Amino acid sequence: MNSGKRLVAGGAILLAALAVSLPAAADELFVPMPIYRTGPYAAGGSGIGGGTEDYFAMLNARDGGINGIPIAWEECETAYQPDRMVECYERQKNEGTKGATVINPLGTGLTYAILERAAQDKIPLLTLGYGRTDATDGSVFPYAFPMVVNYWSQATAMVEYIAQESGGKDKLKGLKIARIYHDSAYGKETEFLWDEMAEMYGFEIRHFPVAHPGLDQKATWLQIARRFKPDWVISRGFGVMCSTTVMEAARAQFPRERLLGIWWCGSEEDAIPAGSAAVGYRTTTFHAPGSDFPVIDEIVKYVHDRGNGNVERDRVGSIYYNRGVLQGIIIAEAMRKAMEKFGVGALSGEQVQWGMEHLDFTLGRIQELGAEGLMPPIKTSCYDHEGGGLVKVQEWDGAKWKIITPDWIKPDHDLVRAEIEKSAAKYAAEKGITPRDCSAEN
Repeated sequence: MNSGKRLVAGGAILLAALAVSLPAAADELFVPMPIYRTGPYAAGGSGIGGGTEDYFAMLNARDGGINGIPIAWEECETAYQPDRMVECYERQKNEGTKGATVINPLGTGLTYAILERAAQDKIPLLTLGYGRTDATDGSVFPYAFPMVVNYWSQATAMVEYIAQESGGKDKLKGLKIARIYHDSAYGKETEFLWDEMAEMYGFEIRHFPVAHPGLDQKATWLQIARRFKPDWVISRGFGVMCSTTVMEAARAQFPRERLLGIWWCGSEEDAIPAGSAAVGYRTTTFHAPGSDFPVIDEIVKYVHDRGNGNVERDRVGSIYYNRGVLQGIIIAEAMRKAMEKFGVGALSGEQVQWGMEHLDFTLGRIQELGAEGLMPPIKTSCYDHEGGGLVKVQEWDGAKWKIITPDWIKPDHDLVRAEIEKSAAKYAAEKGITPRDCSAEN
Protein backbone atom coordinates (compact mmCIF):
# COMPACT_ATOMS: atom_id res chain seq x y z
CA MET A 1 0.00 0.00 0.00
CA ASN A 2 1.37 3.39 -1.04
CA SER A 3 -0.71 5.99 0.73
CA GLY A 4 1.99 8.64 0.61
CA LYS A 5 1.92 9.19 4.38
CA ARG A 6 5.20 9.59 6.24
CA LEU A 7 5.58 10.34 9.94
CA VAL A 8 7.08 13.53 11.34
CA ALA A 9 9.34 12.85 14.30
CA GLY A 10 7.91 14.61 17.32
CA GLY A 11 5.44 16.53 15.22
CA ALA A 12 2.29 14.85 13.96
CA ILE A 13 -0.40 13.57 16.27
CA LEU A 14 -2.03 10.87 14.19
CA LEU A 15 -4.90 8.44 14.52
CA ALA A 16 -3.49 5.03 15.31
CA ALA A 17 -4.91 3.61 12.11
CA LEU A 18 -2.98 6.18 10.09
CA ALA A 19 0.47 5.51 11.48
CA VAL A 20 2.04 4.07 8.34
CA SER A 21 5.71 4.91 7.68
CA LEU A 22 6.87 4.61 4.11
CA PRO A 23 10.28 4.88 2.49
CA ALA A 24 10.76 7.97 0.38
CA ALA A 25 10.17 7.41 -3.33
CA ALA A 26 12.95 8.07 -5.83
CA ASP A 27 10.73 10.74 -7.34
CA GLU A 28 7.86 12.19 -5.34
CA LEU A 29 5.70 15.27 -5.01
CA PHE A 30 6.10 16.32 -1.40
CA VAL A 31 3.32 18.25 0.34
CA PRO A 32 3.85 19.31 3.97
CA MET A 33 0.65 18.87 5.94
CA PRO A 34 0.51 21.29 8.88
CA ILE A 35 -2.60 20.31 10.79
CA TYR A 36 -4.40 20.76 14.09
CA ARG A 37 -5.99 17.52 15.22
CA THR A 38 -5.99 18.93 18.75
CA GLY A 39 -7.34 22.08 20.38
CA PRO A 40 -10.54 24.13 20.02
CA TYR A 41 -10.49 24.11 16.22
CA ALA A 42 -9.60 20.44 15.76
CA ALA A 43 -12.78 19.69 13.80
CA GLY A 44 -11.65 22.01 11.01
CA GLY A 45 -8.02 20.92 11.02
CA SER A 46 -8.72 17.20 11.05
CA GLY A 47 -11.60 17.40 8.57
CA ILE A 48 -9.83 19.53 5.98
CA GLY A 49 -6.50 17.77 6.40
CA GLY A 50 -8.12 14.37 6.28
CA GLY A 51 -10.07 15.20 3.13
CA THR A 52 -6.93 16.40 1.34
CA GLU A 53 -4.94 13.34 2.41
CA ASP A 54 -7.74 11.02 1.30
CA TYR A 55 -7.77 12.66 -2.14
CA PHE A 56 -4.00 12.25 -2.46
CA ALA A 57 -4.24 8.63 -1.28
CA MET A 58 -6.92 7.97 -3.91
CA LEU A 59 -4.73 9.41 -6.68
CA ASN A 60 -1.77 7.32 -5.50
CA ALA A 61 -3.83 4.11 -5.38
CA ARG A 62 -5.72 4.67 -8.63
CA ASP A 63 -3.21 6.55 -10.81
CA GLY A 64 0.14 6.15 -9.11
CA GLY A 65 -0.06 9.85 -8.22
CA ILE A 66 0.16 12.63 -10.81
CA ASN A 67 1.23 11.22 -14.16
CA GLY A 68 2.68 8.29 -12.25
CA ILE A 69 4.64 10.42 -9.76
CA PRO A 70 3.39 9.64 -6.22
CA ILE A 71 2.30 12.34 -3.81
CA ALA A 72 3.95 12.16 -0.39
CA TRP A 73 2.90 14.13 2.68
CA GLU A 74 3.71 14.52 6.34
CA GLU A 75 1.52 15.81 9.11
CA CYS A 76 2.94 18.29 11.58
CA GLU A 77 0.75 19.28 14.52
CA THR A 78 0.49 23.06 14.93
CA ALA A 79 -2.35 23.13 17.49
CA TYR A 80 -3.33 26.33 15.60
CA GLN A 81 -0.31 28.12 17.10
CA PRO A 82 1.80 30.46 14.89
CA ASP A 83 5.10 29.55 16.58
CA ARG A 84 4.47 25.87 15.96
CA MET A 85 3.55 26.67 12.36
CA VAL A 86 6.98 28.25 11.90
CA GLU A 87 8.62 25.21 13.45
CA CYS A 88 6.73 22.85 11.13
CA TYR A 89 7.54 24.99 8.11
CA GLU A 90 11.27 25.09 8.79
CA ARG A 91 11.35 21.36 9.50
CA GLN A 92 9.55 20.38 6.32
CA LYS A 93 10.38 22.94 3.65
CA ASN A 94 13.40 21.06 2.24
CA GLU A 95 11.97 17.54 2.41
CA GLY A 96 11.06 15.50 -0.66
CA THR A 97 12.82 15.15 -3.98
CA LYS A 98 12.82 18.89 -4.69
CA GLY A 99 11.56 20.26 -1.40
CA ALA A 100 8.04 21.31 -0.47
CA THR A 101 5.73 21.86 -3.44
CA VAL A 102 2.90 23.79 -1.73
CA ILE A 103 1.75 24.44 1.84
CA ASN A 104 -1.70 25.08 3.31
CA PRO A 105 -1.21 26.63 6.79
CA LEU A 106 -4.92 26.19 7.68
CA GLY A 107 -5.25 29.50 9.49
CA THR A 108 -4.92 33.23 8.83
CA GLY A 109 -2.55 33.81 11.75
CA LEU A 110 -0.54 30.77 10.71
CA THR A 111 -0.33 32.15 7.17
CA TYR A 112 1.02 35.49 8.37
CA ALA A 113 3.64 33.63 10.42
CA ILE A 114 5.28 32.11 7.33
CA LEU A 115 4.19 34.43 4.51
CA GLU A 116 7.53 36.14 3.99
CA ARG A 117 9.54 32.95 4.59
CA ALA A 118 7.59 31.11 1.93
CA ALA A 119 8.04 33.91 -0.61
CA GLN A 120 11.77 33.92 0.03
CA ASP A 121 11.95 30.13 -0.26
CA LYS A 122 9.67 30.14 -3.33
CA ILE A 123 7.06 27.81 -1.87
CA PRO A 124 3.42 28.68 -2.69
CA LEU A 125 0.88 29.02 0.12
CA LEU A 126 -2.64 27.86 -0.66
CA THR A 127 -5.10 29.58 1.70
CA LEU A 128 -8.46 28.25 0.63
CA GLY A 129 -11.17 30.70 1.67
CA TYR A 130 -8.99 32.49 4.23
CA GLY A 131 -5.60 34.19 4.61
CA ARG A 132 -4.37 37.55 3.46
CA THR A 133 -7.01 38.97 1.10
CA ASP A 134 -4.73 41.42 -0.70
CA ALA A 135 -2.57 38.44 -1.73
CA THR A 136 -5.17 38.09 -4.49
CA ASP A 137 -2.86 40.56 -6.27
CA GLY A 138 -0.19 38.18 -7.55
CA SER A 139 1.99 41.01 -8.79
CA VAL A 140 2.90 41.78 -5.16
CA PHE A 141 2.30 38.33 -3.61
CA PRO A 142 3.53 35.78 -6.16
CA TYR A 143 3.60 32.93 -3.61
CA ALA A 144 0.30 33.43 -1.74
CA PHE A 145 -3.02 32.17 -3.11
CA PRO A 146 -6.26 33.01 -1.22
CA MET A 147 -8.00 30.81 -3.72
CA VAL A 148 -11.62 30.23 -4.75
CA VAL A 149 -12.96 33.20 -2.78
CA ASN A 150 -11.40 35.62 -0.32
CA TYR A 151 -12.96 37.30 2.70
CA TRP A 152 -13.69 40.62 1.00
CA SER A 153 -15.42 38.93 -1.93
CA GLN A 154 -17.49 36.94 0.58
CA ALA A 155 -18.63 40.14 2.33
CA THR A 156 -19.84 41.71 -0.91
CA ALA A 157 -21.56 38.45 -1.90
CA MET A 158 -23.37 38.45 1.45
CA VAL A 159 -24.72 41.91 0.71
CA GLU A 160 -25.76 40.70 -2.75
CA TYR A 161 -27.64 37.80 -1.14
CA ILE A 162 -29.36 40.09 1.37
CA ALA A 163 -30.37 42.30 -1.56
CA GLN A 164 -31.83 39.28 -3.39
CA GLU A 165 -33.80 38.28 -0.29
CA SER A 166 -34.99 41.86 0.18
CA GLY A 167 -36.20 42.38 -3.39
CA GLY A 168 -33.28 44.30 -4.91
CA LYS A 169 -30.37 46.52 -4.00
CA ASP A 170 -32.63 49.54 -3.69
CA LYS A 171 -34.32 47.74 -0.78
CA LEU A 172 -31.05 47.71 1.17
CA LYS A 173 -31.58 51.36 2.07
CA GLY A 174 -32.81 51.67 5.62
CA LEU A 175 -31.99 48.09 6.64
CA LYS A 176 -30.19 47.52 9.93
CA ILE A 177 -27.40 44.92 9.87
CA ALA A 178 -25.50 43.74 12.94
CA ARG A 179 -22.14 42.06 12.56
CA ILE A 180 -21.04 39.87 15.46
CA TYR A 181 -17.39 38.97 15.16
CA HIS A 182 -14.45 37.22 16.83
CA ASP A 183 -12.48 40.00 18.52
CA SER A 184 -9.22 39.38 16.65
CA ALA A 185 -7.46 40.53 13.50
CA TYR A 186 -9.38 37.82 11.65
CA GLY A 187 -12.71 39.04 12.97
CA LYS A 188 -11.98 42.69 12.26
CA GLU A 189 -10.64 42.22 8.74
CA THR A 190 -13.85 42.99 6.83
CA GLU A 191 -15.17 45.72 9.13
CA PHE A 192 -13.98 48.58 6.90
CA LEU A 193 -15.64 47.01 3.87
CA TRP A 194 -19.00 46.63 5.59
CA ASP A 195 -18.79 50.29 6.60
CA GLU A 196 -18.04 51.24 3.00
CA MET A 197 -20.94 49.18 1.66
CA ALA A 198 -23.29 50.64 4.27
CA GLU A 199 -22.47 54.09 2.95
CA MET A 200 -22.86 52.93 -0.67
CA TYR A 201 -26.27 51.29 -0.21
CA GLY A 202 -27.74 53.25 2.67
CA PHE A 203 -28.06 50.51 5.29
CA GLU A 204 -26.97 50.87 8.91
CA ILE A 205 -24.20 48.59 10.16
CA ARG A 206 -23.02 48.02 13.73
CA HIS A 207 -20.18 45.77 14.81
CA PHE A 208 -20.29 43.67 18.00
CA PRO A 209 -17.01 42.04 19.14
CA VAL A 210 -16.94 38.80 21.13
CA ALA A 211 -13.86 37.79 23.11
CA HIS A 212 -12.17 34.46 22.39
CA PRO A 213 -13.33 31.70 22.51
CA GLY A 214 -16.80 33.19 22.14
CA LEU A 215 -18.85 31.33 24.74
CA ASP A 216 -20.03 34.45 26.58
CA GLN A 217 -22.41 36.31 24.26
CA LYS A 218 -25.42 37.05 26.46
CA ALA A 219 -24.61 40.73 26.99
CA THR A 220 -23.79 41.12 23.30
CA TRP A 221 -27.12 39.67 22.22
CA LEU A 222 -28.91 41.94 24.67
CA GLN A 223 -27.44 44.89 22.76
CA ILE A 224 -28.17 43.33 19.38
CA ALA A 225 -31.72 42.05 19.82
CA ARG A 226 -33.22 44.48 22.32
CA ARG A 227 -31.43 47.73 21.54
CA PHE A 228 -30.26 47.68 17.94
CA LYS A 229 -33.04 45.38 16.62
CA PRO A 230 -31.42 44.52 13.27
CA ASP A 231 -33.05 43.07 10.17
CA TRP A 232 -30.02 40.81 9.60
CA VAL A 233 -27.13 39.53 11.69
CA ILE A 234 -23.78 38.52 10.15
CA SER A 235 -21.82 35.94 12.15
CA ARG A 236 -18.04 36.01 11.72
CA GLY A 237 -16.59 33.54 14.16
CA PHE A 238 -14.81 30.21 14.34
CA GLY A 239 -15.14 27.11 16.49
CA VAL A 240 -17.45 27.18 19.52
CA MET A 241 -18.29 30.84 18.95
CA CYS A 242 -20.39 29.88 15.91
CA SER A 243 -22.75 27.43 17.61
CA THR A 244 -23.01 29.75 20.62
CA THR A 245 -24.13 32.57 18.32
CA VAL A 246 -26.85 30.34 16.87
CA MET A 247 -28.11 29.37 20.34
CA GLU A 248 -28.09 32.95 21.60
CA ALA A 249 -29.97 34.07 18.48
CA ALA A 250 -32.64 31.49 19.29
CA ARG A 251 -32.88 32.67 22.91
CA ALA A 252 -33.31 36.22 21.63
CA GLN A 253 -36.01 34.94 19.24
CA PHE A 254 -34.10 36.30 16.28
CA PRO A 255 -35.19 34.63 13.00
CA ARG A 256 -32.62 32.00 12.07
CA GLU A 257 -33.04 32.62 8.35
CA ARG A 258 -31.85 36.20 8.96
CA LEU A 259 -28.70 35.00 10.77
CA LEU A 260 -26.09 34.64 8.02
CA GLY A 261 -22.77 33.05 8.96
CA ILE A 262 -19.52 33.02 7.05
CA TRP A 263 -18.23 29.65 5.83
CA TRP A 264 -16.11 29.09 8.95
CA CYS A 265 -19.41 29.05 10.85
CA GLY A 266 -21.04 26.63 8.42
CA SER A 267 -19.92 23.10 9.32
CA GLU A 268 -21.80 20.23 10.94
CA GLU A 269 -19.73 20.90 14.06
CA ASP A 270 -21.23 24.41 14.17
CA ALA A 271 -24.85 23.34 13.68
CA ILE A 272 -25.25 20.06 15.57
CA PRO A 273 -24.30 21.41 19.05
CA ALA A 274 -27.01 24.07 18.69
CA GLY A 275 -29.70 21.40 18.28
CA SER A 276 -33.12 22.59 17.10
CA ALA A 277 -31.96 26.21 17.45
CA ALA A 278 -29.92 25.77 14.27
CA VAL A 279 -32.82 24.73 12.04
CA GLY A 280 -33.11 27.35 9.30
CA TYR A 281 -29.67 28.83 10.02
CA ARG A 282 -27.84 29.92 6.86
CA THR A 283 -24.21 30.46 5.90
CA THR A 284 -22.16 31.18 2.84
CA THR A 285 -20.10 28.41 1.24
CA PHE A 286 -17.79 27.95 -1.75
CA HIS A 287 -18.42 24.24 -2.23
CA ALA A 288 -21.27 21.79 -1.80
CA PRO A 289 -21.91 19.46 1.13
CA GLY A 290 -22.63 15.74 0.89
CA SER A 291 -21.08 12.64 -0.64
CA ASP A 292 -23.10 12.34 -3.85
CA PHE A 293 -20.19 13.11 -6.17
CA PRO A 294 -18.13 10.74 -8.35
CA VAL A 295 -14.87 11.96 -6.80
CA ILE A 296 -16.14 11.01 -3.34
CA ASP A 297 -17.16 7.59 -4.66
CA GLU A 298 -13.61 7.11 -5.94
CA ILE A 299 -12.13 8.06 -2.58
CA VAL A 300 -14.38 5.61 -0.77
CA LYS A 301 -13.53 2.85 -3.26
CA TYR A 302 -9.75 3.29 -3.30
CA VAL A 303 -9.14 4.54 0.25
CA HIS A 304 -11.82 3.92 2.86
CA ASP A 305 -13.01 0.55 1.55
CA ARG A 306 -9.40 -0.59 1.85
CA GLY A 307 -9.10 0.63 5.42
CA ASN A 308 -6.72 3.48 4.59
CA GLY A 309 -8.84 6.52 5.43
CA ASN A 310 -7.15 9.55 6.96
CA VAL A 311 -10.25 10.61 8.89
CA GLU A 312 -13.24 8.80 10.32
CA ARG A 313 -15.48 7.22 7.68
CA ASP A 314 -18.61 8.95 8.97
CA ARG A 315 -17.06 12.36 8.26
CA VAL A 316 -16.76 11.67 4.52
CA GLY A 317 -19.00 14.20 2.75
CA SER A 318 -19.06 16.64 5.66
CA ILE A 319 -18.35 20.32 5.09
CA TYR A 320 -14.77 20.32 6.34
CA TYR A 321 -14.01 17.03 4.59
CA ASN A 322 -15.27 18.30 1.23
CA ARG A 323 -13.25 21.47 1.69
CA GLY A 324 -10.18 19.28 2.09
CA VAL A 325 -11.06 17.30 -1.04
CA LEU A 326 -11.42 20.57 -2.96
CA GLN A 327 -8.02 21.61 -1.67
CA GLY A 328 -6.54 18.32 -2.88
CA ILE A 329 -8.13 18.78 -6.30
CA ILE A 330 -6.60 22.25 -6.65
CA ILE A 331 -3.12 21.12 -5.58
CA ALA A 332 -3.16 18.10 -7.88
CA GLU A 333 -4.33 20.18 -10.84
CA ALA A 334 -1.59 22.76 -10.21
CA MET A 335 0.92 19.90 -10.32
CA ARG A 336 -0.51 18.64 -13.60
CA LYS A 337 -0.30 22.13 -15.07
CA ALA A 338 3.29 22.46 -13.89
CA MET A 339 4.22 19.15 -15.50
CA GLU A 340 2.79 20.35 -18.81
CA LYS A 341 5.40 23.09 -18.76
CA PHE A 342 8.34 21.55 -16.89
CA GLY A 343 7.97 17.86 -17.71
CA VAL A 344 6.78 14.80 -15.83
CA GLY A 345 8.72 14.25 -12.61
CA ALA A 346 9.29 15.73 -9.18
CA LEU A 347 8.43 19.42 -8.92
CA SER A 348 9.81 22.33 -6.93
CA GLY A 349 7.68 24.92 -5.17
CA GLU A 350 8.63 27.46 -7.82
CA GLN A 351 7.32 25.17 -10.57
CA VAL A 352 4.06 24.46 -8.73
CA GLN A 353 3.61 28.20 -8.23
CA TRP A 354 3.51 28.50 -12.03
CA GLY A 355 0.88 25.79 -12.13
CA MET A 356 -1.23 27.55 -9.52
CA GLU A 357 -1.18 30.75 -11.59
CA HIS A 358 -2.41 28.87 -14.65
CA LEU A 359 -5.38 26.93 -13.33
CA ASP A 360 -8.52 26.80 -15.43
CA PHE A 361 -11.30 24.71 -13.89
CA THR A 362 -13.91 24.90 -16.62
CA LEU A 363 -17.22 23.09 -16.17
CA GLY A 364 -15.91 20.40 -18.53
CA ARG A 365 -12.71 19.92 -16.53
CA ILE A 366 -14.63 19.82 -13.25
CA GLN A 367 -16.84 17.08 -14.68
CA GLU A 368 -13.77 15.10 -15.79
CA LEU A 369 -12.49 15.25 -12.21
CA GLY A 370 -15.76 13.92 -10.84
CA ALA A 371 -16.45 17.16 -8.98
CA GLU A 372 -19.42 18.53 -10.92
CA GLY A 373 -21.66 20.38 -8.46
CA LEU A 374 -19.02 20.21 -5.73
CA MET A 375 -16.96 23.23 -6.74
CA PRO A 376 -17.26 26.44 -8.79
CA PRO A 377 -15.32 27.30 -11.95
CA ILE A 378 -11.89 28.72 -11.06
CA LYS A 379 -9.43 30.53 -13.30
CA THR A 380 -6.23 32.04 -11.92
CA SER A 381 -3.50 34.26 -13.29
CA CYS A 382 -0.61 36.42 -12.16
CA TYR A 383 -3.16 39.21 -11.80
CA ASP A 384 -5.75 37.14 -9.93
CA HIS A 385 -4.79 34.59 -7.25
CA GLU A 386 -8.41 34.18 -6.14
CA GLY A 387 -9.86 32.67 -9.29
CA GLY A 388 -13.48 33.77 -9.32
CA GLY A 389 -14.87 34.67 -5.89
CA LEU A 390 -18.15 32.79 -6.37
CA VAL A 391 -20.35 32.01 -3.36
CA LYS A 392 -23.50 30.02 -2.56
CA VAL A 393 -25.72 29.99 0.52
CA GLN A 394 -26.60 26.83 2.44
CA GLU A 395 -29.20 26.13 5.13
CA TRP A 396 -29.24 23.63 8.02
CA ASP A 397 -32.40 21.53 7.98
CA GLY A 398 -31.83 19.85 11.33
CA ALA A 399 -29.85 16.92 9.94
CA LYS A 400 -27.73 18.22 7.10
CA TRP A 401 -26.71 21.26 5.08
CA LYS A 402 -28.48 21.91 1.80
CA ILE A 403 -27.71 24.51 -0.88
CA ILE A 404 -30.55 27.03 -1.24
CA THR A 405 -29.11 29.28 -3.96
CA PRO A 406 -28.94 27.25 -7.20
CA ASP A 407 -26.77 29.84 -8.95
CA TRP A 408 -23.36 31.05 -7.80
CA ILE A 409 -23.48 34.56 -6.34
CA LYS A 410 -20.92 36.93 -7.82
CA PRO A 411 -19.00 39.35 -5.60
CA ASP A 412 -18.57 43.04 -6.33
CA HIS A 413 -15.32 42.55 -8.23
CA ASP A 414 -14.78 46.27 -8.88
CA LEU A 415 -15.07 47.26 -5.24
CA VAL A 416 -13.00 44.35 -3.97
CA ARG A 417 -10.27 44.72 -6.58
CA ALA A 418 -9.84 48.42 -5.85
CA GLU A 419 -9.34 47.67 -2.15
CA ILE A 420 -6.98 44.77 -2.91
CA GLU A 421 -4.74 46.89 -5.12
CA LYS A 422 -4.67 49.73 -2.58
CA SER A 423 -3.69 47.35 0.24
CA ALA A 424 -1.18 45.41 -1.86
CA ALA A 425 0.49 48.64 -3.01
CA LYS A 426 0.85 49.74 0.61
CA TYR A 427 2.43 46.39 1.52
CA ALA A 428 4.81 46.61 -1.44
CA ALA A 429 5.92 50.10 -0.40
CA GLU A 430 6.49 49.00 3.20
CA LYS A 431 8.52 45.94 2.18
CA GLY A 432 10.40 47.50 -0.73
CA ILE A 433 8.82 45.12 -3.25
CA THR A 434 8.79 45.94 -6.95
CA PRO A 435 5.55 44.42 -8.28
CA ARG A 436 5.76 42.00 -11.17
CA ASP A 437 4.47 43.06 -14.56
CA CYS A 438 1.56 40.65 -14.93
CA SER A 439 1.04 41.65 -18.55
CA ALA A 440 4.40 40.02 -19.30
CA GLU A 441 3.47 36.71 -17.57
CA ASN A 442 2.24 33.72 -19.55
